[in-house]
Parts: sequence; structure tokens; C-alpha cells
Amino acid sequence: MGTMLELKDLYGGYGKITILNGTSFQIPRASITTVIGPNGAGKSTVFKAIFGLLNIHSGNIVFDGEDVTRSTPKQMIGHGVTYVPQGRNVIPQLSVLHNLEMGGITSKDQASVRRRMDMVMDQFPILRQFSDRKAIELSGGQQKQLEIARSLLLDPKLILIDEPSIGLSPNLVQDVFETLKRLRDDGVTILMVEQNAKAALAMSDYGLVLELGQTRMFDDAQKLLNDPKVGQLFLGGHMEEEPA
Repeated sequence: MGTMLELKDLYGGYGKITILNGTSFQIPRASITTVIGPNGAGKSTVFKAIFGLLNIHSGNIVFDGEDVTRSTPKQMIGHGVTYVPQGRNVIPQLSVLHNLEMGGITSKDQASVRRRMDMVMDQFPILRQFSDRKAIELSGGQQKQLEIARSLLLDPKLILIDEPSIGLSPNLVQDVFETLKRLRDDGVTILMVEQNAKAALAMSDYGLVLELGQTRMFDDAQKLLNDPKVGQLFLGGHMEEEPA
């Protein structure tokens, strides 16, 4: 399988404020990894560091065998990384089709983008059906599908997706998760922060626990899901009492 992404003893933050305190982990290729941890753990900050939106103080980010520590967002897109931030990030008054086209606007190979448009529309048939509608007319789940679809136009190797279930019903959350699993099966690596940590771990391959900007655990997602200590500290569960 190999490693797609590695952070090595990464320190970084905003200005002189350090949020990441020696974060280190490796993400296997063609896998889904969910990042969990308490508020302020540095979950979203890690994504910004990877995507070139954070001041890196020291340490290294290696993507697909290449050091990309101080790359810009434009350079990271060129390397094959896309970022879907939390919240709604569509352009409300533009049509679904025009929103999709925005995903490939930076590409010099527009013929390839057009081919990817057809492939993406096949993956997300609801977007083809509603291609002429304004994005604001879509449901929350459909808008999230549009954001994910837009991120695919540049044929990414890694998708960073932050809180995909915000504002969605449980059924729509499952639809989004199924979409992410299909992408994983097609060879895309996915790193995700998700408020519903239990549901996210249940559909992931691996789990990464961050606390105070440091990696506390990295393991098979099912093992973390079944670990009573992880449940008590990070998943809202309760540890079983040990026998006397």
C-alpha cells in the first residue's frame, strides 16, 4: 500500500502562537483516516498545515515521497491535494455546473478538466440532473456532494475534508460517507475531521487521535472504536469498570 502522507515532528501555528507541537504520523495510500480529539486539539490546524495555509515553525511534511513543507495551496493542488473546508463552500447564486467548473479553473489542461467533468457527473448523478439549478437551491447533502465533486476535477491523490456532516440529517451523512468510501476504493486517500467521531471511525480504515497538537494514537479505526479509554476520553463513552 505504501505511505501517501507523512508529518515529521511538525510545529506550527498562527503568527507566534504554536498549535501543533511536534505532530507526527503516516497516512497509508488509498485509505480513509478520521482525525479525532477534543476541541483545540489542532485537528483543523493540521489540515491547514498540510494545505499550505499555516506558518510552519519546524518539522517536515512529505507527500507522495516529496517534501512539501512550505508549499503554497496552489502548489499543493498541483501535487494532487484538495481541501474541502467545513461549512458551506459553494457559490450560492451560480449554477451547479458553474460551481463545478470553478474546481478546474486553475488547470492549464482544460481538455482534461472537461473529461473529468463528465466522470464526476457520472459519479454524482444528482448534480447532472440539477446542473442548471442555482447551488443555493440544493439541499445541504447535495451541496456537500457538489463540494466533494468539485474537489475531484483536478484528479486528486489526497482529499482533506473537514466536518462533512455539519447540518446534515443522518441519512444524508451516510450518503456522504458512502461517497467517500467509493473514492477510497478508486484509489483516493482521504483524511477527515468529523464531529460524529463514532460514525466516522466506523466507516474508516484508520483513526488518528490528536491532543494539544500532538499525536496520541494512530491505529486501526475499529480498534480505536472499541478501546474503552478512547471512548471515555474522545467519543463520549464510558469506561467499563475493571474487576476488583
